[in-house]
Amino acid sequence: MKPALVCYLDVSLSNQQLTLIENDKIRRIFPVSTAKNGPGQLKGSLCTPLGWHVIRAKIGSEAPLNAVFVGRRPTGEIYSPALAVAQPQRDWILSRILWLGGLEPGLNRYGDVDSSRRYIYIHGSPDELMSGPPASHGCIRMLNADVVALFDSVTPGCRVFIHE
Repeated sequence: MKPALVCYLDVSLSNQQLTLIENDKIRRIFPVSTAKNGPGQLKGSLCTPLGWHVIRAKIGSEAPLNAVFVGRRPTGEIYSPALAVAQPQRDWILSRILWLGGLEPGLNRYGDVDSSRRYIYIHGSPDELMSGPPASHGCIRMLNADVVALFDSVTPGCRVFIHE
């Protein structure tokens, strides 16, 4: 019997990249966009939380590319530049969601620093928003094709380390 792959994700805020590591080997590196406000733990800060996390849920496995999600549910919309112009206030969560839960009490778990209760995700974003400086509201944004590839490569329970 083939041994199970041991994977984790390394998210570097300074490099704006997410690295998929399996059995201590780099499998793939993806560009990401993290929080415009930088690193931080507090609820309401709109910052990307640091430390060890786990993928607590995978959402959207059957959704089409560019499917729009609100409250972790597909709206039935497919993102387009025209939709973006019509609704410029929206924070677009597209294609797939990997919902993160913190593993470090007091840093990213429990109370006002709980990443899960802050709804911190790795998710798809309009591809045109992925070039330039960090711009998210705390989540880790990815290109849509990349988040689908990552989604298909990980399972709930996969560890995620977020650092500067």
